[in-house]
Amino acid sequence: MSLYSLPYRATLAAAILSLSAAWSAPAHAFSDDEARRAILELREQIRQLTEQNRQARLQLADQMETIQHEMASMRGQIEQLKWQVDLEKRSSQDQSGGNTPQVADPQEQAAYEGPMGLFRSGKYKEAASSFATFLEAYPNSQLAPEARFYQGSSRYASKDFKGAIQGLQAMIKQNPTDPRAPDALLVIAASQIELNDMAGAKASLQKIVKDYPQTSAAETAKSRLKLLQ
Repeated sequence: MSLYSLPYRATLAAAILSLSAAWSAPAHAFSDDEARRAILELREQIRQLTEQNRQARLQLADQMETIQHEMASMRGQIEQLKWQVDLEKRSSQDQSGGNTPQVADPQEQAAYEGPMGLFRSGKYKEAASSFATFLEAYPNSQLAPEARFYQGSSRYASKDFKGAIQGLQAMIKQNPTDPRAPDALLVIAASQIELNDMAGAKASLQKIVKDYPQTSAAETAKSRLKLLQ
């Protein structure tokens, strides 16, 4: 495609023809001043058309750049939404071999089911607070690792990313072999990305691949690492 638009070429051609006609006319038809004036007008028309063409190209380039940025942003948002959906799916899955965690003390069990109900209903801030109350009352409970995982997930869902990282890192440190540990690292990585800590996110994802290679979380971590390259 030519750099010059059709209107530009048409106007330029008309101006050149006009000037050519002036030169081919009898010598007495135009004075030297008129010929110079015609040449100056032609030059000005060419300058204006060239400037218009340049401005049009700049505007088109700006529009293309804006579109590319918007598309990249949309892809990033889609990936983030997919990750959030995956995290929510993982959080709702049972990691205990098919049995809902149970303890002998019915009061302790009820204290755990309360915040779990809030989490399942999407009341994440309330769930995080309620899990904290449970952990204060039953710090050595068999259900404590699960409670810490869901507390961290609730904090992430309510955009308390620093709190999610702190709580889940403590959970992994205390229970590194818990079935929820690799999923907890996924939530940590997601929180670190939200805080623009890309180096930390990569480290968390790499830890999943290294320490929990046979888990489904490792496959998710590998795909996320590719996006962070």
